[in-house]
Amino acid sequence: MEARLIELGVETFKIALYLSMPMLLAGLFAGLAISIFQATTQINEMTLSFVPKILVVVVVAIFTMPWMMNLMIEFTTRIITMIPTFIF
Repeated sequence: MEARLIELGVETFKIALYLSMPMLLAGLFAGLAISIFQATTQINEMTLSFVPKILVVVVVAIFTMPWMMNLMIEFTTRIITMIPTFIF
């Protein structure tokens, strides 16, 4: 039983990583592109680095929302069906 709980905890962390990875990677690549643009043009405006990254992350979140919802629904369904097996 403890092994199943540890396995469930590891799977929870994997799901969290899968859900956050598209937005983190999009923010990383947008930040890299903006930094290269700022370095080549020598524009050091702070809002230039934050606003586009936020917009990119929001757009990626909107486009990946169906996939994220399916992943969460499957995981939640699996956990709910496992509840009766954890009764002592």
